[in-house]
Amino acid sequence: MLVDRSSVATAQRGVAAPGRGLNKGTDLEVARRVIQAEICGLEGLAEALDDRFENAVGTCAAVRGRIIVTGIGKSGHVGSKIAATLASTGTPAQFVHPVEASHGDLGMIGSDDVILALSNSGETSELADIVAYSRRFEIPLIAITAGARSTLAEAADIVLLLPSAAEACPMGLAPTTSATMMMTLGDALAIALLERKGFSSADFRLFHPGGRLGRRLLRVRDIMHRGEEIPLVPLGTRMSDAILVMTAKSFGCVGVCDSGDRLIGVITDGDLRRHMGSSLLERTVYEVMHDKPKTIAAAALVVDALGLMNRFAITSLFVFDEDGGPVGFLHMHDCLRAGVA
Repeated sequence: MLVDRSSVATAQRGVAAPGRGLNKGTDLEVARRVIQAEICGLEGLAEALDDRFENAVGTCAAVRGRIIVTGIGKSGHVGSKIAATLASTGTPAQFVHPVEASHGDLGMIGSDDVILALSNSGETSELADIVAYSRRFEIPLIAITAGARSTLAEAADIVLLLPSAAEACPMGLAPTTSATMMMTLGDALAIALLERKGFSSADFRLFHPGGRLGRRLLRVRDIMHRGEEIPLVPLGTRMSDAILVMTAKSFGCVGVCDSGDRLIGVITDGDLRRHMGSSLLERTVYEVMHDKPKTIAAAALVVDALGLMNRFAITSLFVFDEDGGPVGFLHMHDCLRAGVA
């Protein structure tokens, strides 16, 4: 059962009903009143959700093509955001402007697609052609609207009905609460689809390679040094040779491997200073190394590797694969170059 929350919002949140004039207050009071009005609308939306939402998710999950989102005015702006959120979370989606659709862009919509149409009133005339197109070619149509008996609702296969709620605008005219409910419902649809598909952070990075978010999702294997770049020496190596490897690799450390190619120790610049003496060059790496090198998995996030370095006040890590062998080397400078630090 849908709850009419408009009177509740007006009484409890201080939002003026249409025609009653403007509420006056400080800017801070206005901001809080707007936020509370939209919270009230979202609470009503949460209560109003029913099996139709699950049907909508199932329809979108089964589609072989894309989710075509459409709407005009504020609903169009919200629709563009919903399409972007869907696309970035693993569900192919595209926004099609309803007016442009009437002038040729209907060709963008295929029989394997599903249409998600947004209109608060459900009587938006600009949607007529795209709605008729969906009926003609039997393309599933999902409507998000507050008009339970509207033209759009009657034409749609599935109706996600917005509950009655007062707009945050004191005149009750500007789409505010209704737009917030639409956007939130779109977010709910996108995340429900994400969880159905088991969309992972690795998948997420494929669609977000740029910016801070993309950098934070980098894996160690994406930026680590490999092959001959890894500073490693066998267990029986003399320190004179180990120092040459340290110098050539320029990382300030060298790893020590046993006969099974397992990393058993590491020697750093600090170890050289602690063992400085006339006999240092003649000693073996076993005598100088410390046997608890810090390591990380190749599949780990770079941000986690950086956190490990900070925690132990070190500047580098040896990288292991699933079999436990050293397959790479990561220096803090690599994190800085990648823009993660």
